[in-house]
Amino acid sequence: MVLFGTIVNGVAIVIGAWLGIRLRRISSDMKETVMKAIGLAVIVLGITMALEGQQFLLVIISLALGGVLGERWNIEGKLNEVGSWIERKMKRKSGGTLAEGFVAATLLFVVGAMAIIGALDSGFRNDHSVLLTKSVLDGFSSIIFAATLGIGVMFSAIPVVLYQGSIALAATFIIRWLPEAWLDLIISEITAVGGIMIIGIGLNLLGMPKIRIANLLPAILITVLLVLIYSQWFAL
Repeated sequence: MVLFGTIVNGVAIVIGAWLGIRLRRISSDMKETVMKAIGLAVIVLGITMALEGQQFLLVIISLALGGVLGERWNIEGKLNEVGSWIERKMKRKSGGTLAEGFVAATLLFVVGAMAIIGALDSGFRNDHSVLLTKSVLDGFSSIIFAATLGIGVMFSAIPVVLYQGSIALAATFIIRWLPEAWLDLIISEITAVGGIMIIGIGLNLLGMPKIRIANLLPAILITVLLVLIYSQWFAL
């Protein structure tokens, strides 16, 4: 089953968030310390991912063009609107933390090497080991996020399932025509782009001046296009 790993990942986020909501009696000082500790760990993870890129110029161009498109389309604003819409549907007071939790958790769980590589493994080889490992990590992370940011974290399971599921299904078709060398380069450059976004998420968690990470998401698609052009030009 191609979507097995993706479904398990979504369920792990929901269960973790459910547990986190019930741990909201954690003191504010403890929450702050834990969130900043996660922020530091996320930055280290992002740096590790960013260094995996083989053609860093492609990464820079992708992020620049992605930022232009993201700001023009106001992706982060629209994600916040989705969270606010869910909040209104649940008859919660406007201005709460649901939207913040939804956006923060969605970005952390979606933007990353494990989401991409795990989904590709599911599609290419029907191997779900990477996504199952990610499920454990996301489950524990969602406990902390939900305890701090509320029920919005639970709804992040929806875009995670849609995103990873789409990649896994697309991979079953891509493998039929994409050369392996091209595929390896795409994965490495997307990992680098995602790593830089992860660093930005970590800085946001530390309370630094806010970076609109969601508005950089188009960089992932641009990276794929640039790698395909680069690979064709240099006949990889």
